[in-house]
Amino acid sequence: MKRKLIIILSSLFIVFMAVLMIYYINKGDASKWQVALGGTFVSALPLLLLFKKKIPFNAYLIVGFFVFIFCSSYLGSIAKFYLHYKWWDTTLHVFKGLYVGFFAIALYKLLIPEQARSKVSRTIVVLFVLSLAISSSALWEIYEYAGDLFYTDTMQRGGNKDTMYDLLAGLAGGLLVAIYASLNKIRI
Repeated sequence: MKRKLIIILSSLFIVFMAVLMIYYINKGDASKWQVALGGTFVSALPLLLLFKKKIPFNAYLIVGFFVFIFCSSYLGSIAKFYLHYKWWDTTLHVFKGLYVGFFAIALYKLLIPEQARSKVSRTIVVLFVLSLAISSSALWEIYEYAGDLFYTDTMQRGGNKDTMYDLLAGLAGGLLVAIYASLNKIRI
């Protein structure tokens, strides 16, 4: 089921983004075709999971990945939600923090054998989830800074204030998942 889901979603997104890329190349809109090109490559990344014997991530994480790509690449950048809706950027950073938090739980389950999990303290689980959420937020902000430095000047319109709000939003999403993980450690 997960293999089919990855193949279907990746294929749909690759075709969708490739069509957008061709459309915007023909229109001469460099900013949008470059976003679509990036979306094409990022949409293909989950296909690498097909080389694994057992896919370690659940369907929710797989779908969540594509929801984020659609919301950030297409709606955010191409459809200009980032410009038209001030709350869009912050909402996506919260979503990313939540997503990475749940991704951290999946990694925890993958890396820590089931018999050893009972010996891992709640604090370690919380710190692991928060560390990944905060790290992903920092890396995203570096990506935005590099994007503005080399390609465009629209990724960090709010400057340092935007960066801090984004980092705090990513932390908030990660913190919610860390609290969930702490309260449900027996089940994760």
